[in-house]
Amino acid sequence: MIVSSSSMALRVDLGLIADMVKPGSRVLDVGCGDGVLLEWLGRHKQVDGRGIELSMDGVSAAVSRGLSVVQGDADTDLSYYPDDSFDYVILSQTLQATRDPRSVLANMLRIGKFAIVSFPNFGNWRIRLSLLLNGRMPVTGSLPFQWYETPNIHFCTIRDFLVLCQDMDIGIERSIALNGRGEVLTNFRSNLLAAQGLFLLSRGA
Repeated sequence: MIVSSSSMALRVDLGLIADMVKPGSRVLDVGCGDGVLLEWLGRHKQVDGRGIELSMDGVSAAVSRGLSVVQGDADTDLSYYPDDSFDYVILSQTLQATRDPRSVLANMLRIGKFAIVSFPNFGNWRIRLSLLLNGRMPVTGSLPFQWYETPNIHFCTIRDFLVLCQDMDIGIERSIALNGRGEVLTNFRSNLLAAQGLFLLSRGA
């Protein structure tokens, strides 16, 4: 699904992330890819946006959009940012590819007042059924790689993420579960039905 505007379009999950960001905010998009979300936020919400992207192709594409994006790694480079540098730090569909997700989350909430995180849900029923019936690591729309070539190294479920937030005393301001068609789920059994989870996080008390 696509969220459309008069001048450009966003994937539905990126549109939901954009909805969480207040106009005029300072934003760091970690793993920003080609910068489409940052460009949308700058154009429609007048944010002061910055980006970090591991791929040089992604950096080049983002810079060609006129964005302030540098090559960097979430696992190592977030530690160089001072406290409270941003209002929001965004990590979209990247947490599972980091070496130390706990440290990445801690740094995001150190340098930003809020963190926005999305990730594929490995607890989805299709993944469970595929493992049960086939005995092999599943390949899905949100997890499209074979096990031997995937950049994802820390698969988790929505329930795993909730437990981690509790252990780290991270506040959950908002949570959204999306099915494989990009539709928002209202069913309480989101850990079973969701293809991905999206969270707005804050620092604990």
